[in-house]
Amino acid sequence: MADSMSEYLKTDMECEGLLECMHGLKNLDKETFKLLAESSEQLTIDEIADRIDRERSTAYRSIQRLMQAGFVQKEQVNYEQGGYYHVYSPTSPDEIAADMQRMLNDWYAKMGQLVQEFEDKYNQSQQVAVVE
Repeated sequence: MADSMSEYLKTDMECEGLLECMHGLKNLDKETFKLLAESSEQLTIDEIADRIDRERSTAYRSIQRLMQAGFVQKEQVNYEQGGYYHVYSPTSPDEIAADMQRMLNDWYAKMGQLVQEFEDKYNQSQQVAVVE
């Protein structure tokens, strides 16, 4: 990952890079999300772990990060004889994109405010220095 915004803007980035850039997700999380997005059915943790060739606990942590970011949905499936298990599927791309757009708009507004504060602070400093 780039150390500064100017470095980040110079890098080639694919759309999946937004998962890392905006949510701090790892390469494994991007791989897990892609697997779910390309799957024609909901998957269990065991199926996910098998397909990404990782331990069950590692797959579970990745799914937890994706759920926390809002990229994955969990559904409970009940057995007829009692008990249940969970299956996972990707959140709608429209929903994810709308959330990222809101986050980007909030970030842009905050950066605009900070730039204005910078300008005000250092314009005042220069004016005080000129008066003295």
